[in-house]
Amino acid sequence: MINLIENEMLKLVRKKRFLVVTLVVLVIISIFTYAQYRTTQTAIQRSGTTDWRTILQQQIVDAQNRMSNSRSSNDMRQALKIRIAQEQYYLDHNINPNAPGAPTFMRTFGGQSVSLLLPLLIMVATSDIVSSEYSGGTIKMLLTRPVRRWKILLSKYIAMILSVSAIVFLVVAASYLIPGFIFGYDGWTMPVLSGFSVSSGDLNTSNVHLMPQWQYLIMEYGLVWFVCVVVGTLSFMVSVLIRSTAAGMGVMLASLISGAVLSNMVSSWESAKYLFMINLSLPNYLSGSAPPVDGMTLGFSIAVLAVWGFAGILVSFWVFLRRDVY
Repeated sequence: MINLIENEMLKLVRKKRFLVVTLVVLVIISIFTYAQYRTTQTAIQRSGTTDWRTILQQQIVDAQNRMSNSRSSNDMRQALKIRIAQEQYYLDHNINPNAPGAPTFMRTFGGQSVSLLLPLLIMVATSDIVSSEYSGGTIKMLLTRPVRRWKILLSKYIAMILSVSAIVFLVVAASYLIPGFIFGYDGWTMPVLSGFSVSSGDLNTSNVHLMPQWQYLIMEYGLVWFVCVVVGTLSFMVSVLIRSTAAGMGVMLASLISGAVLSNMVSSWESAKYLFMINLSLPNYLSGSAPPVDGMTLGFSIAVLAVWGFAGILVSFWVFLRRDVY
């Protein structure tokens, strides 16, 4: 089995997709770092001070102005209302939620990238792990080897999980090292508030508690890794079902982009909460952002993703073991 896994990993590396994914991650994080730097400088210029309390108060005023804008949708007003309540909570407890530092950037980037950017990178890296054997004509040679089919597919699945883990580790390392040149590398022990929840449109602070930022980051990137494994599993399933790599990538691309769009407009469509792409933003539960559909919780979203992932594994093995290859 180990030899099979090594062989599959070599195939993935030789496709040079990891090199492309690595370059994309480095470029995007550099752009995000510059954008964060410009945002910070603009906030300082507008408020005329570097005092974080004054800057945060100005952000609250800006959010209140956006809420009163007649062109803001109801969903936007609801999100702004929760954000204002959170920021006021930070002010009341004298905690800077945006203290400069690479760990703070990691926390922000992890929460924002898990809904679309990371799933897209995972899809690019794993969507042809089986279908390429058909398009390349190597599937017959692979199946004629004295190895059971389930072992062949299992080695590919394990290689997929290893590649997903490598991409998540790359994002963690890059989102710490690159912003550190500008913001510094301190902030691991900075206190962070967690435990916010949203119920019927109101922010519930009864379970809010402090934790060091390093602990928050472990929880956040653990959830990010879980989301990426589920997306990788579904890409793996599509790769088994659809022999064309381009068609498989198109299916996953459409699913992920539609999920990112739907998350902002399904508040009145309750059954949408069972779609996997609506449940990808697990770190938002840690920060206390409003869920796409009222009533969704962290446990519910993890359960939905686990069911989708388990179903993806079952379908992949069932189809691969029974399919005739001519």
